Amino acid sequence: MFTTMTNALTLPRSVEWNETSVSLLDQQLLPNKVEYIELKTIKDVWDAIVTLKVRGAPAIGITAAFGLALAAQQYHVQSIDTFRQKLAADQAYLASSRPTAVNLFWALERVVKSVANASSVNEAKTLVTHEAIQIQVEDEATCYRIGDYALSLFNKQDRIMTICNAGSIATAYYGTALAPFHLAKERDIPLQVFACETRPVLQGSRLTAWELQQSGVDVTLITDNMAAHTIKTKNINAIIVGADRIAANGDTANKIGTYGLALLAKAFNIPFYVAAPKSTFDLSIKSGQNIPIEERSAKEITHIADIQIAPDGIAVYNPAFDVTPSELITAIITEYGIIHAPSEETIGQSLT
Repeated sequence: MFTTMTNALTLPRSVEWNETSVSLLDQQLLPNKVEYIELKTIKDVWDAIVTLKVRGAPAIGITAAFGLALAAQQYHVQSIDTFRQKLAADQAYLASSRPTAVNLFWALERVVKSVANASSVNEAKTLVTHEAIQIQVEDEATCYRIGDYALSLFNKQDRIMTICNAGSIATAYYGTALAPFHLAKERDIPLQVFACETRPVLQGSRLTAWELQQSGVDVTLITDNMAAHTIKTKNINAIIVGADRIAANGDTANKIGTYGLALLAKAFNIPFYVAAPKSTFDLSIKSGQNIPIEERSAKEITHIADIQIAPDGIAVYNPAFDVTPSELITAIITEYGIIHAPSEETIGQSLT
């Protein structure tokens, strides 16, 4: 693995805890405006997740954990049992914000469990805050390790394709699928990235292209339906993507269009990698058939920046995610190493 660090990066952070509020990079405004908003209530946090002011499975989980800590600070109760009841209710409320990314539910559950042995309300308030902060700290270290393992799979001058945004602003820092590109820039390892624009809401063109530019990475933007032609004509060496939920057998839910890229990788005989932390695995579900797929507003397809581009009354199908079968995945890259030929057996051996 590559280990030498040279140039320090100054990547944007998606979310920060400020004791009485949560500071959030408003990703709706990117790339034209970099603005941080202050979330002061649990409703603010719920709305930010639903409206994609924050997105990316790890960043959603971190923001939700901070939202639960923010709510807990405002409980005016004396009984620890009452505190736990209110915390559970707010956990359910935040969990209702988005259905697919498992990190959301994992982070909320972890914060709730942190107060299991608390003996007082004051102790519980301290514990939930510390747990939320710890989730963020751990995620940054996790992303660095994922990037390090992923970078070991690439060679200098490789041309690599990605979709969605699985970078610094989708996590605590560095990202998952984009982490090797940021680390390569730190270490002066030349790589060229081709980023799909990514429907819905063009996260690849608005966020991935912008973020990689900030890092100084050599990035080229393409539309999603240019992928096959680009792989052929630009001699793409590999495809790497993030994940929002991975089933026990390795089936992976990621941004819509990922499944198509996996099929193209098979057709062109190039590796298809998934980069994701352990928290993205949902071992309670056996296969991708059990992963709920979020469907979003038709307006995300019929309009761009509130300008209508489709006829009135047109029927729209707008799934935000698709599921890539594990047999199409060359390897899953986690903070614990690289899981080649992912299956229920290889995943179980790697994560347990």
